[in-house]
Amino acid sequence: MKIRLWLQKQNTLVLTFYLAFTSFSTYLCVYALRKPFTAGTYEGQELWGIDYKIVLVIAHVLGYATSKLLGIKYITEVTPQNRAKMISQMAFWGLLALFLFALIPPPYNFVMMYLNGLPLGMMYGLVLGNLEGRKVTEILGAVLCVSFIFGAGVVKTVGRWLILDLNVSDYWMPFCAGAIFFLPLFIFNYLLSQAPPPSSADQASRTVRLPMNAQARKILFLKYWPGFVSLILVYVIVTILRDIRENFAVEIFKEFNITDIGVFTFTETLVGLSVTLLVGFLFIVKDNRKALWLNYLFVGVGMALVIVCTYFFRKEILSITQWMILVGLGIYMAYVPYNCTLYERLIASSKEQTNISFLLYPADFCGYIGSVGIMLIKNFGEGNISWLNYYVKFAYSLPIVAMILMIFSLRYFHKKLPKD
Repeated sequence: MKIRLWLQKQNTLVLTFYLAFTSFSTYLCVYALRKPFTAGTYEGQELWGIDYKIVLVIAHVLGYATSKLLGIKYITEVTPQNRAKMISQMAFWGLLALFLFALIPPPYNFVMMYLNGLPLGMMYGLVLGNLEGRKVTEILGAVLCVSFIFGAGVVKTVGRWLILDLNVSDYWMPFCAGAIFFLPLFIFNYLLSQAPPPSSADQASRTVRLPMNAQARKILFLKYWPGFVSLILVYVIVTILRDIRENFAVEIFKEFNITDIGVFTFTETLVGLSVTLLVGFLFIVKDNRKALWLNYLFVGVGMALVIVCTYFFRKEILSITQWMILVGLGIYMAYVPYNCTLYERLIASSKEQTNISFLLYPADFCGYIGSVGIMLIKNFGEGNISWLNYYVKFAYSLPIVAMILMIFSLRYFHKKLPKD
């Protein structure tokens, strides 16, 4: 309580820094519970004719997708007073699942990956709930997104360090990596919970953010459903491109005999810093409609960058590391706006009293289901194709579809949203 009273007396700059630091640190620690298993290869193990790493990724994604489906109700309805408690509880269950994953012999332990994703899938919305509806939400959202971009590299680096330097097995590595970040997660979560709510000036600028019941969600969705559906389909495409790159980066780099564990942190740090600067720029745009259209522009440019850099990579103009950095930059130019700023400005432009989770969780659910489908197609339909070649094929085609859908959505909301 003393921390909150102190923060209420501080200026906007101090509060912004405090929120940025605590939210970044909290979700970085969450990522260490969520993604360390991707640093393992689990070679020589199969289940039902499927490569075991694919089984683990699918189980985890399905757990995440289930969580997103549940989050449509529970996260949109949660009150600010209960966020910190829910984060702590879900972190505990996530780490317990990793512990059981290490104890239960393969291939029966894949169920634990589902149970790990189930609680952790609600974490992002809970952390983001502390940041939305503020005049500085763009900056805070960009920093929060960097936490999972940067975290993807850090977690893989820690995971590979545990395996290669400390001889920890692929199955114990996820629990060990998660345990390293477990206590810091509780500390940063507590500090984040002490931040004061949006001020009256924030609410006047961005509209009041309220919990929503089922009837309110249904009415709002039907009011704008063509625009919402097209945005969700674009997010499905972006999620597919992101998940393959993130979950199978070890395999992609391995095709070029790159095993340096530092490469993951290096590539994701460059991507994270670049995207933060780009998206944070939207903070200076006060007009919500103009900022919304700039978010659309970011998504379109990001998808175009994926196509262009993939072409140059195939022509051997770019190295594998350069290509992974630029593809990541293009993907996160599209992915980061979806995870905060696009929906933030869409809500503010519409003047509807809702919250970001109302839009974020249905999109996340559909995105993860699409990602599972693509992995199953790879295993059963194109198992002879390497992950690199499989990824390149989608990097050429899917962004074109995404850009067409974004143009439709932009035209729809341009006509539908209030002009003043």
